[in-house]
Amino acid sequence: MTPQTPRSVSSGARLGAADLARIAVFAALIIVLGTIIVPIAGGVPVTGQTLGVMLAGTVLGWRRAPWAVLLVLVLTAVGLPVLAGGRGGLGVFVGPSAGYLVGWVAGVLVIGAIARSGRLSWWRVALASVAGGIGVVYLFGVPVQALVLGTPLGATALSSLVFLPGDLLKAALATALTLALARAYPPAFGTRSAGAPARAVSQ
Repeated sequence: MTPQTPRSVSSGARLGAADLARIAVFAALIIVLGTIIVPIAGGVPVTGQTLGVMLAGTVLGWRRAPWAVLLVLVLTAVGLPVLAGGRGGLGVFVGPSAGYLVGWVAGVLVIGAIARSGRLSWWRVALASVAGGIGVVYLFGVPVQALVLGTPLGATALSSLVFLPGDLLKAALATALTLALARAYPPAFGTRSAGAPARAVSQ
């Protein structure tokens, strides 16, 4: 038994009021999850914001999810403390984490493209979360971190592995939460009309 994602409100690029509301909700979710900071071995913290990015991709899809991430980044740029640890301002875009922020945008595109490419299933959502939410984000983040800090790329990549267990846990949570939401409230994924019934589960 696997959940099936309803068809989206529109196959085009135009955003309706319902889409804008969903984008705002997931932008807020990404911000709120930044308040969750879990210290791990060596004192390096893991935050929940990447979980929000993963969920935005799996639920909103590749057309709409980037807008949620970009909204968070715009709020960051104007100085609001919306990133983990209460960070904000233009300085974060030239700091060690700048590449990871860019990676969120690219990653959410990949997440949405994979997760919503067919019937919503646990393996498709898990693959999307790992490939886009971890692989793509690291692909952008690690080189920029190495450049800004002036450290060797290999050493930076190796040190970033300390975050991998936490990120894999977030991918597992994103998979479970996405499938649970698909069963409990399919309209969250978009339907052609507000009152149209949608099949949450199919064989």
